[in-house]
Amino acid sequence: MVSGEIMQGPKKASLGKATILALGKAFPHQLVMQEFLVDGYFKSTNCDDPELKRKLTRLCKTTTVKTRYVVMSEEILQQYPELAIEGHPTVTQRLDICNKAVTQMAIEASQACIKKWGRPISDITHLVYVSSSEARLPGGDLYVAKGLGLRPETNRVLLYFMGCSGGVAGLRVAKDIAENNPGSRVLLVTSETTIIGFKPPSADRPYDLVGVALFGDGAGAIIIGTDPVPSTERPLFELHTATQHFLPDTEKIIDGRLTEEGISFKLARELPQIIEDNIEDFCGKLMGNAGFCDEEYNKMFWAVHPGGPAILNRLEKKLDLLPEKLNASRRALADFGNASSNTIVYVLEYMIEENLKLKNEGGGDSEWGLILAFGPGITFEGILTRSLTA
Repeated sequence: MVSGEIMQGPKKASLGKATILALGKAFPHQLVMQEFLVDGYFKSTNCDDPELKRKLTRLCKTTTVKTRYVVMSEEILQQYPELAIEGHPTVTQRLDICNKAVTQMAIEASQACIKKWGRPISDITHLVYVSSSEARLPGGDLYVAKGLGLRPETNRVLLYFMGCSGGVAGLRVAKDIAENNPGSRVLLVTSETTIIGFKPPSADRPYDLVGVALFGDGAGAIIIGTDPVPSTERPLFELHTATQHFLPDTEKIIDGRLTEEGISFKLARELPQIIEDNIEDFCGKLMGNAGFCDEEYNKMFWAVHPGGPAILNRLEKKLDLLPEKLNASRRALADFGNASSNTIVYVLEYMIEENLKLKNEGGGDSEWGLILAFGPGITFEGILTRSLTA
């Protein structure tokens, strides 16, 4: 199955295969407890619609989110009160806030990741930057490179507006770069904030309340490279096979538009069903690369972007997964909300904990697994992965 292997840590990393060498994350300072979100949101937007308030209260309970971090604050609303007023053209103000916020979070997440990695920042050869929360030229990749002090020769790739699948798409691109440039070290950075789409509640846009109840802000960072250096690098996962697949004629299911009032999203009700209907075939093709059949789902670990509880529940039921198989995804959703492209970084951190916990309890760990995310398109992103930590 692999052409050669090098001994590194508890398990062997295959020669020439991209590995995740370090993970990092960062968040804004505002921590929102879900039980206080409804009153705070309606107060800050000067809305007293009791029916909308009851609806948001119900949504907050069903999302399973407990806490999350947000850039939005009382200070921002005091400086930009027009953000909470219906119909105002505020895209300029939003981008002023978002561009600065996502850059700062991206730098902090990268610094945390590089510190764990243990090698000098000058060893980074490539930067892949992912965000659906900013728009400018030059892009956020340049500002992150500048803020970190990366070498001017660092090769940069920018992935904009890929939504929830952006983190795994970035991993796929970073894997290709690392495997085609021996000795390279790729820094993947994701950074998102919901300010780009913050709006007051409206009976004309009931779907906006889903985002209010579900989404959070933050940043994530990953170092990717092949053939880890034994003395300094400790690989966490091996990225074996990556694939992307879009479903024809589903581009309106996740619909986002950048308007004068910021980004407006519409998520169709049939999204969880569409994912359920297509997940077996997508996963089966990936699993076949490691010799697994479609009846061996529970022999794998599952690092799934938690788009929402309905998607996780449908996937669990369709594949007949044991409840603990999605623990890492459910923990990330509860602690950080759906933070768009960042969330897969948080899931992978929890996955390491879950695998070690299973091993310590004598339950045995799963060496092979899938990293999955679903985004606009509808686009499926998947990576067949080996755990190297347990």
